[in-house]
Amino acid sequence: MSRILTPEQIDLSQRLILNANKIVITTHKSPDGDAIGSALAMHHFLKSIGKAPITLLPDAAPDFLHWVKEYDRCLIAEEDAQGTEEAIADADLIFSLDYNHLPRTGDFVSSLLSKATAPFILIDHHQQPGEFPAVRYSDTSACSTCEMVYRFIEQCGWIGHLNLDIATCIYLGIMTDSGSFRYHQVSHDTHRIAGELIAAGLDHAEIHRNVYDTNLMDKLKLIGYALSEKLIVMPEHATAFISLTQEELQRYNYRQGDTEGLVNQALSIRGIKLAAFFREGNNEIKASFRSKGAFDVNSFSREHWKGGGHINAAGGISSENMNTTLQKFQELVAQFSEKISAS
Repeated sequence: MSRILTPEQIDLSQRLILNANKIVITTHKSPDGDAIGSALAMHHFLKSIGKAPITLLPDAAPDFLHWVKEYDRCLIAEEDAQGTEEAIADADLIFSLDYNHLPRTGDFVSSLLSKATAPFILIDHHQQPGEFPAVRYSDTSACSTCEMVYRFIEQCGWIGHLNLDIATCIYLGIMTDSGSFRYHQVSHDTHRIAGELIAAGLDHAEIHRNVYDTNLMDKLKLIGYALSEKLIVMPEHATAFISLTQEELQRYNYRQGDTEGLVNQALSIRGIKLAAFFREGNNEIKASFRSKGAFDVNSFSREHWKGGGHINAAGGISSENMNTTLQKFQELVAQFSEKISAS
């Protein structure tokens, strides 16, 4: 759990990378900006040293991330099961980026990874990493995995290979996972790295526009509906939450990524210390939790919602219907009310 790789980790990482012929880069299911940024940053770096990596995604990223260079060359497991099986079976090195347990990649990819014979290099900032990798670079104080990818390349002595493609991907992940540099995990080193990326020539304003300024009217109407009709505030417990059913999502032509950041809108209310967002899927309800201060939503999610993440940002799932799920959440909030309010 350190910002610094040990000499042994550096040596082993260098040997594994330089000796590998078939490298597969993996990230978690429902990839966000940090997942896509870290995976494709590593992809571009490995290409710069003469490798031909395969970047494997369990499923497609939201549309607002499709602009990233070579996203269109990623192998998407949901769309090519046979290619996914062959890539993992043939790999002689696998990167695990932005996840610390194989099940985070989804049932199909996880089952293949668990049988892989290749060694793993893990780079991740989530809590309680698994024991599966040969190199486990874990730093829960980092604001993003992309920040760690930069430090990994730097500490392994390869920062001279930094180019605009790598820099763009790393900045993407730092920007999105840090809430545009506003979360408390942002450090002086985060800003140092951002400065180095800008010095490499990237247009940080363009990255921001590509991610945040591509909304469709349906998305804005969905967000407006969620905030005006579905936002529930529990001031006595310093809590707010939003829920959307499949019918409501379909009414506004929901696309993956349309509700990203909605939970933060609930958290932004004055006096609110805990916020949640519940989105109904085909067979389960996905939950997102955010908190201010000391209330640990990572533990909250692990213990009650089959999930996890960070102290102030976590996710989970519910196999119950929406009404039962929301009732459970409100009962838990009442139970933890003093801890939430005191955080």
